[in-house]
Amino acid sequence: MKKIMMMAMMLMASSMTFAGDSDALKAVLKSKNYAEAAELLKQNIGQMTDNAEKAKAYNHLVDLAMNKVVKQTSIIAENQLGVQMGRAANEIVPYDTLGMADAICEAIENAVECDKYDQQPNAKGKVAPKFSEKNAQRVWAVRNHLVNIGQDEATKGNKKNALKYWGAFALSSADPFFAAQDHTAESEFVGQVAFFSGRYAYDEGDMEAVRRFLAIAKKDPREKENAVNLEIFAVRHNLKSHADSLKAINDLKAMYEAEPENDAVLDALNGMYDGMKDRAAQNALLDNHLAKYPNSFAALANKGLQAMADNDAVKGAEWLTKAAAAKPDNAVIFTYLGICYSSLASTTEDNAKSKEYYKQAIDAFDKAKELDPDKQMANWGYNRYQAYYGLYGEDDARTKAAEADR
Repeated sequence: MKKIMMMAMMLMASSMTFAGDSDALKAVLKSKNYAEAAELLKQNIGQMTDNAEKAKAYNHLVDLAMNKVVKQTSIIAENQLGVQMGRAANEIVPYDTLGMADAICEAIENAVECDKYDQQPNAKGKVAPKFSEKNAQRVWAVRNHLVNIGQDEATKGNKKNALKYWGAFALSSADPFFAAQDHTAESEFVGQVAFFSGRYAYDEGDMEAVRRFLAIAKKDPREKENAVNLEIFAVRHNLKSHADSLKAINDLKAMYEAEPENDAVLDALNGMYDGMKDRAAQNALLDNHLAKYPNSFAALANKGLQAMADNDAVKGAEWLTKAAAAKPDNAVIFTYLGICYSSLASTTEDNAKSKEYYKQAIDAFDKAKELDPDKQMANWGYNRYQAYYGLYGEDDARTKAAEADR
């Protein structure tokens, strides 16, 4: 009797240990078609017994996606070999370019999702991932196809496809799931891919995606300035209401808090406060910024322009002189500086001071001319002529020359 009981207990234990996959998981694993398997997983995931089953189901989707990728890459390799061997053009086997790109995107998405469940503790309370390392390696190895296919789609004007493929490439590069892979080769261009993904995401009106892509682009020093400028443009574009403006201000404040040293962000935020006629916020922003960054060109320039708007040419000249020292290649600032000195020259009753101010104005305008002779950035011509006229008179040869430059 005792032996019979022991055998029964062993049989029960054996049955529990080898209970096998749930029906929900079996339904997914049985399918050999990606779309069908993905739909079955969506329908049945709630009935799967544990995280291990869910990881196994998502890994099956990775397998199905990668099967298609491998099939297409094999055709590509055969075609390349055929070209090297002199095979005729009609012997080159066509392959499903977009199908391969879609399959790579599917493999990325499901590999990341598989990892979420694969990293959960098992029945024994231990984390023992079965699929993560293999999936990361095999999916990483084929991602570069997305760059070339995305470029082809962009050239054809298929922006949505370009966004899909470039976006998947860029986001997966930054995904922690792929952190252990070798990023060296793609570090030369992933920032640019992310930037253009951000541009296309903006065209689609998806600001959250814009921010995700540009956050990646900003990590590349070669793309950072463009990425910051695009994000600023996206934040400030198409503001239709007071509420829109307030949201833009909050978005810019968040950008400023993340990069307080960035002059472009400071200038944009100051511009929004100016548009809202919030002088107190402007003053607080600029003064606090200058306390931390006394040589900030944007802050110094905006303080100078603020003084000019208040008809305070003395303060304007003081601030703009500092701004010009911070960025001595800016023709616009030298033009405004010249305007301040011309204003002082024309309003003082002291003839000696007037001449000195005109000389300072001419120095500033001449510098603007030197930096921007074609007036592409700064229209210094007429103001410069007035300064020469004020100092030398109408008939002086120098005034005549300045008149010709108007």
